Amino acid sequence: MTTSSSATTTLSKSTGGKQRVSYFYQPDVGHFYYGPSHPMKPHRIKMAHHLILTYGLYRQMECYRSHPATPDEMSAFHSEDYIQFLGKVTPDNLRGYGNQMQKFNVGEYTDCPVFDGLYEFTQLYTGASLDGAVKLNRGDCDIAINWSGGLHHAKKSEASGFCYINDIVLAILELLKVHARVLYIDIDVHHGDGVEEAFYCTDRVMTFSLHKYGDFFPGTGHIKDTGAKEGTGFSVNAPLTSGMTDEAYERIFKPVMDKIMEVFQPGAIVLQCGADSLTGDRLGCFNLSLKGHAECVRYTKSFNVPTLVLGGGGYTIRNVARCWAYETSVCLDVDLPNEIPYNDYFEYYAPDFQLHLTPEQRENMNTEASLESVRVDLLTQLMSLKGAPSVQMAEVPPDFEIIKEDAVAEKERRSTKEDRSGEGMNDGGAEDDTRSDRGKTKDGRGEKREHEAELAG
Repeated sequence: MTTSSSATTTLSKSTGGKQRVSYFYQPDVGHFYYGPSHPMKPHRIKMAHHLILTYGLYRQMECYRSHPATPDEMSAFHSEDYIQFLGKVTPDNLRGYGNQMQKFNVGEYTDCPVFDGLYEFTQLYTGASLDGAVKLNRGDCDIAINWSGGLHHAKKSEASGFCYINDIVLAILELLKVHARVLYIDIDVHHGDGVEEAFYCTDRVMTFSLHKYGDFFPGTGHIKDTGAKEGTGFSVNAPLTSGMTDEAYERIFKPVMDKIMEVFQPGAIVLQCGADSLTGDRLGCFNLSLKGHAECVRYTKSFNVPTLVLGGGGYTIRNVARCWAYETSVCLDVDLPNEIPYNDYFEYYAPDFQLHLTPEQRENMNTEASLESVRVDLLTQLMSLKGAPSVQMAEVPPDFEIIKEDAVAEKERRSTKEDRSGEGMNDGGAEDDTRSDRGKTKDGRGEKREHEAELAG
């Protein structure tokens, strides 16, 4: 089959019609535990799921138990030795993996601990994102939701920022089998460095990240980091500072999104909805309400492009659950009452037991002038692009789930991986990170910033 993309197509906003929503969830994904002092709590996923159930949202979408990702699926992006290490290391045997833990940035002295069931956890959240991408590719739904996914910091051979496997990169690679261009949007308070790095040199993926920039993890995402080689201009970074309000966020998000959709014309979108940009987050420093955060979901949805909606950061877990349940309702065009219905975790929402949050009374450190400067710079960057790139795709590769474990399929898979490298999709390695010295280190990971500063604050 031969498909080509045309730069003359115009994407229009939704004028009505119900979008089909698929929801992917694994009951065990909320049972994993990073450790007593660690801010990442997978339990938040189960809390969000219970709100989705008790609000009755599950009745209006197709719900699926996702498959656990296989090593072959994960090695479409990650190195095989890294995958093998994650599959073997446990809290009981980690002393025998000292050198590898240092190599892969995993263990006691990092923000990515070894905990019981670590590998299974990565399989579950990654498999759900891949299942969502496959559903979208087949045209079986318009929006696919996986709140356990969105772990945007993981690199090809390295854990980072609580993330071990980059399910987003893997899902985008799956979408690229069918779609000539994929847009990645990141509304987490932290820069989506792992995804940007993986696609920094290709024009088939555009990344758009709005994030806190400065003395803040991971330290990357400068406005002048715009991509390299064929990908020059296709990394779009909105560096912001503390106190972002709904109105200020919208002033950047909507005009930039309009221009992106006009010039890039993606065939699919991946939207990472990290909830640490909400007001009152344990690690975040923005001041968004649920409605302000969800407006990004609503606006993205309005373009009627197949969309994979993922979770991400979020460390005040009662607010994370509120956020993702509400954003599920936004995907479904359903209004929710503000009173939280009784559920197994009802006491978490005390004292008001209300869905929506009131932003804190605090100063927005983003000035009118600084926001206007970011908006103008990004629109100028996008206007310099010469229309949506056209891609010839000779054959659509098979879905991950139907690749047979025989010699022919294995040979085909390896051939596909080689083709991807040749196309400039890259593997996120040090050689592919051509950012300026300001935004990189000798090993291509960017200017490292630790989470400790946020925890101390």
